[in-house]
Amino acid sequence: MTTTTASLAPQDRLDVPSDALPDGTVDVVVIGCGAAGLNGALMLGRSRRSVVVVDGGAPRNAPADGVHGLLGREGMPPAELLALGRAEVRGYGGRIVTGQVAAASPVAPVDGDLRFTVTLADGRTITSRRLLVATGVRDVLPDVVGLAAHWGHGIVHCPYCHGWEVRDQPIGVLATGPASVHQALLFRQLTEDLVVFAAGVTLDEQTRARFAARDIRVVDESVVEVLTGEDGALTGVRLADGQVVARRAVAVATTMQPRLDGLDGLGLPVEDLPMGYGRRVVSGMAGVTGVPGVWVAGNVTDPTAQVGAAAAAGAMAGANLNADLVTADTDAAVARTAAA
Repeated sequence: MTTTTASLAPQDRLDVPSDALPDGTVDVVVIGCGAAGLNGALMLGRSRRSVVVVDGGAPRNAPADGVHGLLGREGMPPAELLALGRAEVRGYGGRIVTGQVAAASPVAPVDGDLRFTVTLADGRTITSRRLLVATGVRDVLPDVVGLAAHWGHGIVHCPYCHGWEVRDQPIGVLATGPASVHQALLFRQLTEDLVVFAAGVTLDEQTRARFAARDIRVVDESVVEVLTGEDGALTGVRLADGQVVARRAVAVATTMQPRLDGLDGLGLPVEDLPMGYGRRVVSGMAGVTGVPGVWVAGNVTDPTAQVGAAAAAGAMAGANLNADLVTADTDAAVARTAAA
């Protein structure tokens, strides 16, 4: 099965006013302006750190109608949540700069402290002492005619993000790998009418028996097209033999790849995820990486994290970054005192 990368329709891309770049070196540049990046910036701003957040304007969840599973913000449109986050970061002196990162790399230290240069696609540069990478992931979808057009609405991937909204409807699961078996059982909790289109994965007899016990129908013919009704909603799928199976939603386990465009110069370590889920940037506690001075947070290192978990990870990374800078500031003060 060939694949395609999910991309935002023009109306889903965010058009955010850009703050001016500050003069001189800032404490932290945050690359990525989703929940993880903004919450990291918020923690840093509240610690009186100078922060620039680079906003590429293409959040992963932009096509979704609402954010779910986030206490106190249940159902809020993603763009509204991010707008609140940007305002909060700016309220503590942080700057939101719109643009695409073309390059990022370490440069020569200054007085023993780390330095990084981030270059934007338009040629502007920012120098910082530390970096927080919160760029998220790209969802790679099966290349089925009509599928990408319904991404985030009729085509879903997470039962916790979208399941309630498609409950009790005829749902399909388009199998793409081992993860689809688990996905099917989760979506069965939400509907009594579930069909697994299994051409993308080999189902053993035990799995088929488990599906049968839960009244999950298995279709082994390949899906060649996702069908759209006159109202623009998903109405079903067409199989390779011409048969049409009516569905109102189709779940797909995407392959998730970290968004690292322009970040090759950092040398971030990346590893494969189990069950064919994709890849992630390797990180330790609070998002620390093997690259000195670089932290990560959110889906770029934890691809399955929902908005709340991503925001929490950003907060932890921001606090850890501040602690690292406090240590560097104290070491520098000690050195100056000793030299006096």
